[in-house]
Amino acid sequence: MQSFTCPDCDARVYFENLFCACGASLYYEPESRAMLNQGEPCANRETIQCNWVAAPGQALCRSCAMSDVVPALNVGDNQQLLERAERAKRWVLANLSNWQWFTDADQGMRPRFQMLSENTGGGRAVQIMMGHDNGEIVINVTEADELIRVQRQQQLGEQYRSMVGHFRHELAHFLFDRLTVAPGFQAEFRPLFGDETQDYNAALQEHYANPKDPGEDFITAYATSHPHEDWAETVAHLLHMVDFTDSFINAGLLMKNVPDGYQPYAETDADHLLNIAAEVAIAINDINRALDNSDLYPFILTPKIREKIKFAHGWISNHAARGA
Repeated sequence: MQSFTCPDCDARVYFENLFCACGASLYYEPESRAMLNQGEPCANRETIQCNWVAAPGQALCRSCAMSDVVPALNVGDNQQLLERAERAKRWVLANLSNWQWFTDADQGMRPRFQMLSENTGGGRAVQIMMGHDNGEIVINVTEADELIRVQRQQQLGEQYRSMVGHFRHELAHFLFDRLTVAPGFQAEFRPLFGDETQDYNAALQEHYANPKDPGEDFITAYATSHPHEDWAETVAHLLHMVDFTDSFINAGLLMKNVPDGYQPYAETDADHLLNIAAEVAIAINDINRALDNSDLYPFILTPKIREKIKFAHGWISNHAARGA
């Protein structure tokens, strides 16, 4: 994520800030990816602390307008959970806009979100299955509660589980549907990931009944379950790496083998991008270990995994030129 300054006083401000320390109001304008001191506020500015400007002629911003369903905000912690979940969504959408996804120039279909909570006020938690179907994405905002998310991460044996990660994974499914219309995509996809037309439900049942080791071909165990999930996990990890590398550079940090002024989102050589991301991850892993914290990125990029990430990068970063 790029760094921002207050236009009024030039002080450092952050992506989610509604106000600067100088007292000036802050509004994020997603089309220009810039922070402003004046703007037409999103109607959700007060309720869920959304600092984006409203879309032209609309009450809601570009991100909030994608949420068709939200939980009852007067029930339990739903308002706070929705606030956290929507903040993660805005972060991911802002990242993707660097590659011209969902910008004014992008005339393709937009995702629709159902932001659901397990707490509906009925006294018993309802089960929510996060997923994507035909442009509609279901997100369980209950996992914006850090304790609940960590508990499920341990129960499922996952190394990563975050709200940002959920959005990246589910949006990857949506991006797949957009890319399938582009000439050549499926012909290149299937030799790498497999035949995505195989029975999805049966594959998932088999995965949970007989989990497979990811070995050297898959970025996570869940990626082994079906080609669609292999793609979604691969894309999510591509987005993780580009974003933490971009954040590292925009924080003003320097290190050997990272060129001055490097722009990860503008990189066309995926091999070069992955090499730099690995250098950054190793360095920050070392810092985290000095504090006895978990590694920033505890994954190994084998040749096969790199090949899949490079494929995803080529199509996602250059989708407009390829007709998606």
